[in-house]
Amino acid sequence: MTETPIGDVLKLVGALEPIDDREAASIAIVLAGIPDLAAPFSESSQPTHVTASALVVGVRGTILHRHRKLGIWVQPGGHIDDGESVANAALREAQEETGLSLSHPPAGPLLAHVDVHPGPNGHTHYDLRYLLLAPDDDPAPGADESQEVLWLDFDAARALGEPSLRGALDKAEALWINHSAAWREKVEAMSNEEHSK
Repeated sequence: MTETPIGDVLKLVGALEPIDDREAASIAIVLAGIPDLAAPFSESSQPTHVTASALVVGVRGTILHRHRKLGIWVQPGGHIDDGESVANAALREAQEETGLSLSHPPAGPLLAHVDVHPGPNGHTHYDLRYLLLAPDDDPAPGADESQEVLWLDFDAARALGEPSLRGALDKAEALWINHSAAWREKVEAMSNEEHSK
């Protein structure tokens, strides 16, 4: 578990092709703002910090959960632990919040989307959203997580989800369609492994 170097974050974010004006503005804010943050991955050192979340995809569509504090339907995600990479934080948070064994795509972690938005307690989140693959099992979050976790097709996710999430869902759906042959094989292997336990 190694913290992601700031230079790597800036490279990944700078390489993204924004899907809409909101993401384009978020990319510009992150690129300009991260170098000024003393501890960009620390929730406690300043109100503006990087968070990690996951656009979970699979044969059943995508997964959203109702945020326990905010009451809105969003992708799984959260804060980054000390020394943890952003990609590993996205994976850990999503596994905790869905109860599923998830995986980065076969080629490795894929930063798919960036969004800047207000978080609880007056914080501002620079949210880096990684695409993760999931087996087709039903979510089974732990007792201390939101119990409202659903597989949704992409149209239903856009209808139920927080409106600011639409661009991210459009991107996740396009990525799934473009890579579905290779990713479907990985997802099926994950499902078989889960069912053999």
